[in-house]
Amino acid sequence: MNALIFEKFGSADVLEYRTNLPQPLLKSDEILLEMKSIGVNYADVYRRKGNYHLAGQPPFILGYEGAGIVAAIGKDVSHITIGDRIGFADVPYANAEYVAVPISKAIPLPEGISFDTAASMLLQGLTAQYLTEDSYSIKNNDTVLVHAAAGGVGQNLVQIAKMKGATVIGLTSSLEKAAIVSNIGADAVFLYKDEWVAQTLDFTANKGVSVVYESVGATLMSSFEATRITGTVVFYGMAGGDPEPIDPRMLMDTSKTLTGGDLWNVLTTPTARQERANRLFNWLLEGHIKTPEPTVFALENGADAHRFLESRQSTGKLLLHP
Repeated sequence: MNALIFEKFGSADVLEYRTNLPQPLLKSDEILLEMKSIGVNYADVYRRKGNYHLAGQPPFILGYEGAGIVAAIGKDVSHITIGDRIGFADVPYANAEYVAVPISKAIPLPEGISFDTAASMLLQGLTAQYLTEDSYSIKNNDTVLVHAAAGGVGQNLVQIAKMKGATVIGLTSSLEKAAIVSNIGADAVFLYKDEWVAQTLDFTANKGVSVVYESVGATLMSSFEATRITGTVVFYGMAGGDPEPIDPRMLMDTSKTLTGGDLWNVLTTPTARQERANRLFNWLLEGHIKTPEPTVFALENGADAHRFLESRQSTGKLLLHP
């Protein structure tokens, strides 16, 4: 089969397209998906660089998210049949033509949810869902600050927060991206190159926001400056570099909260996975949230997708098509 692989950690240059790899061997409780669409995420960049958990041994195959058609089933699989449309959010080796998916992680796609929509939304949409419901439960009239608001998770966070009745401020790096964030409902959008902490405090009458969704890392201390007394900073990424250490005395003195989050800690059972995915699909089908048009690369050009993601010029979702 064809797959995007790498044998050592490094830049996007280490990624290589190979055409002579064996198909996965199915276990009795797995299905074989012929992939139609594969999600690209910043976690793949972290794994490629060697600073995030990664399954297997070299040659490594990146990717944890995608959607496709069932091509074969294991002997213990009963409720899924060949030809079914299936998505997944947390199965390794997804940057390939075929992926073995445990039935416990297989998510049947309802009518109206395309392969590209599933590959665009499952990981980033489910991430935004738990960030807004588990890490911090957004309430009506909260004020929310979203970092990297034009990105995949960022756009979902903006839309879900608005759906839940919050006032939303987006942060982004360009006027072009700011227009995208405004168009999906943000009440204000500030640029990183400007004095965004001061602008946020001015927008909130110097009170600060209820919660910051922090995905940059290097901006963590500034996020706390923009947060109100008793507010929360949710740390879930470090696309801009490692954060500074946090003095717990600052948290005590300001009654502020720092919390983290990882999707794998909430997708703990097949039931939880399916219930969360169904709720996400319903939000999409009912029009509460929308998926932006994805940027699509051929699987063989996966290195270019990584370069584009790291350039900070991308908006929305990047997909690979085998």
